Amino acid sequence: MPSGSIPALVTPLHADGSLDWTSLRSLIDWHVEERTDALVIMGSTGEAATMTMGEHKNVIRAAVDHAAGRIPIIAGAGSNATAAAIELTEAAREAGVVAALSVVPYYNKPTQDGLYAHFRAIAEAVDLPLIIYNVPGRTITDLADDTVMRLAEIPNIVGLKDATGDIGRGIGLLRRLPARFAVFSGDDETAAALMLHGARGNISVTANVLPAAMRRLCAAARADDALTARWISSAIAPLNKALFIESNPIPVKWALGQLGRLAPHHRLPLTPLTPAGQVIVEEALRAAIEGLREEALDYAI
Repeated sequence: MPSGSIPALVTPLHADGSLDWTSLRSLIDWHVEERTDALVIMGSTGEAATMTMGEHKNVIRAAVDHAAGRIPIIAGAGSNATAAAIELTEAAREAGVVAALSVVPYYNKPTQDGLYAHFRAIAEAVDLPLIIYNVPGRTITDLADDTVMRLAEIPNIVGLKDATGDIGRGIGLLRRLPARFAVFSGDDETAAALMLHGARGNISVTANVLPAAMRRLCAAARADDALTARWISSAIAPLNKALFIESNPIPVKWALGQLGRLAPHHRLPLTPLTPAGQVIVEEALRAAIEGLREEALDYAI
């Protein structure tokens, strides 16, 4: 399994909403150059909810093909329909990803038994390592720790992306889980703390914008270098918060536009970052970059 800094990659779009394949390939090349540890393609930050089934599969396939083994690709392959999640996971396996990330079903609010049955059905249907993804702020339904423990007994369910932001809960879960089972932070604001307590890495929004800094933060935290992890975490803290000033991925795409990495277009119902939001994100981005320079981390805008 990959570990370390794993950006949940945005999906570049043209103004008419069509996929921007050139910018997607360019982003992958940039992350390879920055020595990012792995990429999640077609997660929620990738606007998977606005993609057709065909587009979803094609983006995953294109990412794997362009990466060409230079960087591991994890596919976002979740759905609130179990059959659709199985179809996406099988397509991801055929494309050659190293693992699939499968979100807790949203909107239909299954019980804990329903969640267990959902993830077990995917794992049994597709021979691919599966990372389950708990993000109750988006899905409403929360995957209980006891359900995670049950799922960890299934051989090809190999990890959890924990986006609860609850450090106490995360530490408790890390103490209970078997050593083979990987926990990844899914919350940039608390990622360093969770990694210092044993999480394997950070599936990150901020790493879209500052990949070298997040890679070094993850490496430091995983090596128990708390001083370096604290320095970097402190420098990027305002940006971690600002990138959620409006719905993700609106702010992170705008920030990437400021860096010249893509044109920050979205599909409805997402809309452009408001002028007030632009001020907040720009100030936070500049503050983060200046803070990283002060810490001699050699990060260039």
